[in-house]
Amino acid sequence: MDPDTPHVPTNGTAPGGDRRPGYLYRQVAAYLASQPDQWLKVGQVTTAITARSSGAVFEALKKMAAAGYATHYTGPHRFQITQAGIDAAGTLPPPARRTPSSGGGRSGRRQPVARPNGDLYFPRKLAGATDVDVLQRLCDKRIPVLLYGPPGTGKTALVEAAFPDLLTVAGTGDTVVEDFLGNFIPLPDGGYEFVYGPLVTAMREGRALLIDDATLIPPKVLAVLYPAMDGRRVITIPGYRNERVEAVDGFYVIAGHNPGVHGAILTEALASRFDVHIEVTTDWDLARHLGVPTPAVQAAIALNDDLAAGRVSWAPQLRELLGFARVRKTLGLPAAIANLAGRAPEEDRPEVIAALQQQFGTDITALALGKQR
Repeated sequence: MDPDTPHVPTNGTAPGGDRRPGYLYRQVAAYLASQPDQWLKVGQVTTAITARSSGAVFEALKKMAAAGYATHYTGPHRFQITQAGIDAAGTLPPPARRTPSSGGGRSGRRQPVARPNGDLYFPRKLAGATDVDVLQRLCDKRIPVLLYGPPGTGKTALVEAAFPDLLTVAGTGDTVVEDFLGNFIPLPDGGYEFVYGPLVTAMREGRALLIDDATLIPPKVLAVLYPAMDGRRVITIPGYRNERVEAVDGFYVIAGHNPGVHGAILTEALASRFDVHIEVTTDWDLARHLGVPTPAVQAAIALNDDLAAGRVSWAPQLRELLGFARVRKTLGLPAAIANLAGRAPEEDRPEVIAALQQQFGTDITALALGKQR
């Protein structure tokens, strides 16, 4: 049997026959914590802790992932501990709470997915499933996706949740071909070494590649992607002996586009390379669920209506609202309101202040230093 495609055993005892509750789980958690930078297969963990059953180890790993203590990547199954898992120090996660509408304990809401940095991503509905599931299915069929929407709506978070071993190219107007393919770097002895770029690494290792803010990248530079995305799935590296690179299974390209951002141009050549275009907007219910006060959410909704109508050029998205919640928790509500007003571009600040005043009913000015105390 393949050790990384485990079966679920009827007996999940730990080495030496120890049946103490949680003993195997703590062993698994401790081993992941000892390898914090590694993606570990089930068989690797089973061998390292000399467990009798890879299925029992797999169940412990899945329990860690469900609690946000580990990140789970499929194809093949691999796990990496999160900061939350390190902080938990091997303690068992609390049992999942049942809700009255759970229908025998099954929750209607998809469980959050831990991103590589340990933050949780809450999947959203898409095409009869969740956004994370849909991206993974499209990856399996090699159908590239373009995610578009205002900055701060969670495009990058979604892709990180779907592909924990994601590689990223952050697009700007100064992005060059070498940012994709690689370049020579100086060595301490005065020589040079060629270091492969994220496109080459993703093709060779079968990983997902996110081109963030793709529409800020000059079209001539983006053309380096096209041979890798079409039926050829092959590129060459002109700056390094015209080396030929072939994509292996698992290689996948996703792009992000922020319409309306200065300099962002979605060309026909780029748009046509992505068979699926998905709009990503702010999830207002999620914002409330994560502790953002309703008046702040209502102000953001009104400002986004103004943004869609062209009356303002900026409106708070999920990123700004979560920042609002953190500032409120640390400095209090008045400071959080003033800070949100100050985050608005100067030309849109009067409209933002007016929307906040309408919801909170207080005079508002942008957060600024006052006189010495």
